Amino acid sequence: MSEEKRVRTVCHGCHSLCGVYVTVRDGVAVKIEGDLEHPYSQGMMCAKGYAQLQQAYNPARPKYPIKRVGKRGEGKWQRISWDEALGTIASKFNEAIKEYGPHSIALHSGGNTRRAIQAMYVLGHSIGTTSICWTDAHYCWGPFAVAEMFTHGALTLMEVMVDAENSKCIVLWGANPFHAYPASGRKVHLGLHNGARFIVIDPRFTGGASKADVWLQTRPGVDDALALGWLNVIINEELYDKEFVDKWCVGFDALKERVQEFPPERVAELTWLKAEDIVRAARMYATVKPSAIFASAALEMQNNATQAIRAIACLPAITGQIDIKGGNLQPQFPRGHLPGFFYFRKQYRPPDEIEEQRIGAKEFPLLCGPKSPFGPMHPPSMIQAMLTDDPFPIRCWMFCNDPLMNLPNSRDCYDAFMRVPFSVALDINMTPSAELCDIVLPSAMWLEIDEVTDRQCCVVRRNKAIELVGECKDEMWVAFELLNRMGVKCWLPGVESVDDYNNFRTRGMGIDFEELGRRHVITCAPEYKRYEQFGSFKTRSGKVELYSETFKEHGYDPLPNYVEPPESPFSTPELYKEYPFVFVPSGTRLPYVHSMGRNIPWLRELIPHPEVDIHPEPAEKLGIKDGDWVWIEIPSSKERIRMKARLSLMLDPRVVHLQSHWWYPEKPGPDHGHWDVNINKLIHARPCDPITGGTILTGSLCKIYKAKEDEL
Repeated sequence: MSEEKRVRTVCHGCHSLCGVYVTVRDGVAVKIEGDLEHPYSQGMMCAKGYAQLQQAYNPARPKYPIKRVGKRGEGKWQRISWDEALGTIASKFNEAIKEYGPHSIALHSGGNTRRAIQAMYVLGHSIGTTSICWTDAHYCWGPFAVAEMFTHGALTLMEVMVDAENSKCIVLWGANPFHAYPASGRKVHLGLHNGARFIVIDPRFTGGASKADVWLQTRPGVDDALALGWLNVIINEELYDKEFVDKWCVGFDALKERVQEFPPERVAELTWLKAEDIVRAARMYATVKPSAIFASAALEMQNNATQAIRAIACLPAITGQIDIKGGNLQPQFPRGHLPGFFYFRKQYRPPDEIEEQRIGAKEFPLLCGPKSPFGPMHPPSMIQAMLTDDPFPIRCWMFCNDPLMNLPNSRDCYDAFMRVPFSVALDINMTPSAELCDIVLPSAMWLEIDEVTDRQCCVVRRNKAIELVGECKDEMWVAFELLNRMGVKCWLPGVESVDDYNNFRTRGMGIDFEELGRRHVITCAPEYKRYEQFGSFKTRSGKVELYSETFKEHGYDPLPNYVEPPESPFSTPELYKEYPFVFVPSGTRLPYVHSMGRNIPWLRELIPHPEVDIHPEPAEKLGIKDGDWVWIEIPSSKERIRMKARLSLMLDPRVVHLQSHWWYPEKPGPDHGHWDVNINKLIHARPCDPITGGTILTGSLCKIYKAKEDEL
């Protein structure tokens, strides 16, 4: 007789961490459906979640440890035992530490696999290396963390911090949650259903833009100018919250003086907008209260990303809409809970003198140094350290993601792989990066592990639905096994195993991990204006810092400013004649998260090839038809990539939209065709955002031309 069970757990097909039920029949997961009682997603599911069954049982999924037996990248592998794999890695790590010090071991993870991030920090902090990061730390989450933490002491603008369903005016600024994170998009829909006004700021006419009261089709890469224009309107028309500004803000007079440089007419010219639309949107945001701004990673890929986000962060501050119902909330969890990113807290980090040695700490101190809110190394600088041994040699590299696909300047990344003596991939896919390693370890996925997950105001247990496929292992188990073999104690007191770690996360709530399993969900009611309860914001001054002394001390403008992109219609008009398109990249389309998902048949059917959206008018002049393969070039690169043209009226004729992180799992390794289609082959690490070192993608120039038949 068939045995069937239904397991309540949490999806990890993307960042949203939606509650799901998994039906398991005779040990095999056969169905995934939304959990209507999950406090955040409330039954919401998307294509990525439903397709996780095909990820779990994908024939190409690594299921056993393997080691390289031919030349690097030659594709010759031998299956080995976990004992041999872990023994080899532990030995190599100890040798490197003995000869070059702990910083010679680099540990890398991906933003989507939060369990992997935690595992790499458990391993890295314990062995004493500061060479830890996730691949896009410098342009995904990093600029928001630096900008917001040094403005009002907490992250408030992204995803779960946006109280959209209770808002009367919702602003999507460089965000498209309906595609990227549908559970968050659902909250926006609820707010609109409740009568909220709607402002969308996006170079593309998205589904959200079609519902907007005001759609600002801004030029890509100049959100700093637009935010300063809004501030100009709100301050000069005295639409700001005078009581909140007087009591809780510092630097208002200096900000008021700065924004006089950005009247709506000038901002309209810079952004390709109409001055009256800028004024209308700013007034609507400031007067239809409560208002909430939902911003996202598109803002972080600009030349002045950190200051652009600082300018946007000033908006809820001067209008008094921080930590209020329907506004931008500050993070909040059930009392005593230790959030997933606890290791960023100062008490869990190395001493300052150690953090000062981190790669990137000198050039980007607010991202990488002791004063950083979270302290990763700067990922592109890590690649340069691998190539040059400066500031110190990297001799071992272990990662739980795909750096070759996700880091700028893929050629440098490839050369780093070829130069580093020992590299290890811990992954659920045989990626182009894994193909260049010495050892590949098969990682467990979320269906196969028990762990603690958290979202705003809730803690939810992820329950294992199925047994580990093949010999796959939980990344956290790998971290503890390596520590044991290296003879190193975990830096967390009393934590020596995965079970200990799970209990460590819950014990502050007065329960153990088993009790969390019985409850499954623990929630807390949101509290508002907690800065009044605490008497301060978590900033240096205890107030919202519109003017940042910390920025000033590090040589940065203490006020939000505007910097024209280094290549643009305004800064390089002659270059613009040759490269007549401004491009905006997309890291997340509904089927995919960065480079993940291309090997899942259900998702691949939705978008089988990389696409570039181009307006029909310039396409006709270039002889490009819908579905044609085209070449894309940018000024700073001598190389090119190809994509399929998708004619779209959703864009300004001067703008194109490029899909990123593309590769073909079905094509032969080690490259899997990524050299032809991955945008990161074209993108360089410098110039960059001067504060966080973020890669410049949004707002760059490119040219497009039709590919010839013999080039395909």
